[in-house]
Amino acid sequence: MPENAGLPGRRGPLHGIRILAISQFGAGPFATLNLADLGAEVIKIEDPAVGGDVARSVPPGAGDGDSLYFQAFNRGKKSIAIDLRKPEGVSVFHRLVEKSDAVFNNLRGDLPDRLGLTYERLRHLNPAIVTCSLSGFGRTGPRAAEPGYDAVMQGLAGYMSITGEPGAPPGKAGVSIIDFAGGYAAALGLVAALLEAKSTGVGRDVDVSLLDTAVSMLSYFASWQLNSDWQPSRAADSAHQTLVPAQNFRTSDGWIVIFCAKEHFWRSLAELLDMSGEAPELANDERFATFADRHKNRDALIPILSDRLLLKTTQEWLELFRGVVPSGPVNTIEQALDDEQVRARGLVVDVEHPVYGTIRQVASSIVTEGSNQALTPGPALGEHTDELLSGLLSLSEAEIRRLRDQGAIG
Repeated sequence: MPENAGLPGRRGPLHGIRILAISQFGAGPFATLNLADLGAEVIKIEDPAVGGDVARSVPPGAGDGDSLYFQAFNRGKKSIAIDLRKPEGVSVFHRLVEKSDAVFNNLRGDLPDRLGLTYERLRHLNPAIVTCSLSGFGRTGPRAAEPGYDAVMQGLAGYMSITGEPGAPPGKAGVSIIDFAGGYAAALGLVAALLEAKSTGVGRDVDVSLLDTAVSMLSYFASWQLNSDWQPSRAADSAHQTLVPAQNFRTSDGWIVIFCAKEHFWRSLAELLDMSGEAPELANDERFATFADRHKNRDALIPILSDRLLLKTTQEWLELFRGVVPSGPVNTIEQALDDEQVRARGLVVDVEHPVYGTIRQVASSIVTEGSNQALTPGPALGEHTDELLSGLLSLSEAEIRRLRDQGAIG
């Protein structure tokens, strides 16, 4: 782990916060995984009638109600099996709300109110409770009742129209960037509301959607589109829309990413490339003197750079550019996970699983003292049901048995 994380005796900043999570698959569990990694107690409420979180059956590596996919999102959490369709199950849930700080869900936008998961429906149980909803389209608007997924949002929010090579079919990012960004946004919103609730004693609703997240991340693209006649288009080799050079280039044995976001980076790149002895000298070429010049003369500059970068291997260029020109290799996932900086930051952690043995996973990107200590495996369905009912809610064995006989708990 990084030297400032996981120090003995220091707990994560969310230690003492209890969050009830009614969520499954990716985006929602990713949000609460980050909260668990920051020290929160996350209690995953799963429906025993359907086998719990659908992620338990996502291949590869799935079987017996568990999977590597489920483990990736549910490390460090507890599971309680409650059937919220039964009044007795709802009663148990309400008792948990009384003793918790937040209720998180990633259901369709129309369901939190229908299922009684909003602040208005729960405030009588706990005035300080924070309720957070992460849905596809939000809790309002004409599409609130529709399911939404990452790929749908990448298409709807315009991402696919600017991703990939010119003339190629629409493309999406290889990883679920909207799901994960939505998870971060929901976690931030929930923590902000918790901060207020701790000082005022009054909770609130937090409404986050994947579509809202995707559109908000259009950022400067949206600003350009809304306020000028600029039209985005796909750029070859994953080039930036306006910065030059800022794209992928072939080397003699692979690819390298170069991103000259400041003038001095361009000057350093030009000087290093001029060392090859090729003419003309880039560093003194007036056509490429400024950002505006390089953008205007992109069609002249890129072929020159492409030819010169073919003269060495990726590693040779990286050794020349390191610390001087922002650059990196185009890695495979395997190579990325074995990168020296990734290893130095302790981003790959070991989790001991009773069936899989040692599972290697990636830690949260938020590093602070006491973080990333939630290293217990994702729980079995209902693994902590009896523990939570007897310990947290002080129910007797007879009461727990009666709830189980009624089908209210798994």
